[in-house]
Amino acid sequence: MVDYSKWKNIEVSDDEDDTHPNIDTPSLFRWRHQARIERMQEIQREKDEIDKKKSGNEMKIKEVTKKLQEAKESNKPITDLEKQLKQLEIESDAIKKEIEAFQKKEKLTPWNVDTISKPGFAKTVINAKPQRPKDEHLSEEEKEKRLKEFIKENEKDLKHFGMLQKYDDSKQFLKSHNHLVCENTANYLVIWCINLEIEEKHELMAHVAHQTICMQYILELAKQLDYDPRACVDAFFSKIQVAEVEYKKSFDDELNQFKERIRKRAAEKVQEAVKEYEEEERQSRLGPGGLDPVEVYNSLPDNLKKCFDTRDIKLLQETIRSMDEEEAKKHIKRCIDSGLWVPDASQNESGDSEETTESAEQQ
Repeated sequence: MVDYSKWKNIEVSDDEDDTHPNIDTPSLFRWRHQARIERMQEIQREKDEIDKKKSGNEMKIKEVTKKLQEAKESNKPITDLEKQLKQLEIESDAIKKEIEAFQKKEKLTPWNVDTISKPGFAKTVINAKPQRPKDEHLSEEEKEKRLKEFIKENEKDLKHFGMLQKYDDSKQFLKSHNHLVCENTANYLVIWCINLEIEEKHELMAHVAHQTICMQYILELAKQLDYDPRACVDAFFSKIQVAEVEYKKSFDDELNQFKERIRKRAAEKVQEAVKEYEEEERQSRLGPGGLDPVEVYNSLPDNLKKCFDTRDIKLLQETIRSMDEEEAKKHIKRCIDSGLWVPDASQNESGDSEETTESAEQQ
């Protein structure tokens, strides 16, 4: 029979208590975790010491019993040996009581994330799906390639998880698809959130953002405990479903901050797209000299702008004559380089600004 009573008292997580808002909660949880590990190590040392005393006592009893038997066979004095044996038996009874007391104390010790996964049955399970290699030593290009492969293989399941609404459904889905409990899933969900915000699907973005924070909390819990993230799924959902005030507040604050970052990043990407489009448009309209006709037009004096607006060649010639010669040449050259003016093929390149103006066609 399996004694299920000990399962009534389990420390599921390090962060079992509310903490003051001014306390560095992650550091506090790490300190608690370290303190619990030290307590476990002390218990193990106590167990090892008792086992050592027991094995030493049993060895001495065996040796004295053998000597007593030999002394009886050779008719030698046995009084001292009998006294030694009796003393060792008394010590053996004391050790047995010490073992019983230790076992009782050990039984009353709550289980936790460091002990709950220790095997209680002689059974080996081999996971058919190998664990994905860690990404610590991969280059950015390799990480990007791996993410694309991961998305290609799992996008349907990733979207399914992103659309789930109940904690129980999310927990069961991740336990049945435990290969999704990884950084790549969090990265995909973040990208999806940004795209949804760009598409102005604000409510859907907020929902997927919630699932993203759930995944990030699981990964952070695994990092703090130095555990496989797949082993932290139950612990996270047990904690979030209890809905302790401080824990839920921390979760909601992180969710709101994440959504704000998504909105900001989406706006930046829209601006980047607009700038990219404008630059493509600008490049497509550059003149033969590499200048933008829009920029050149905006830089012209108002009297020259009027000539282009009215497409009046005679007014243009008069305006050029009235300008300083060097300034006129500068504007003429910039207009030609931008394509605002297309010189006549028969133009004499050595001609002065007036001749150039009279032989130019307005584009």
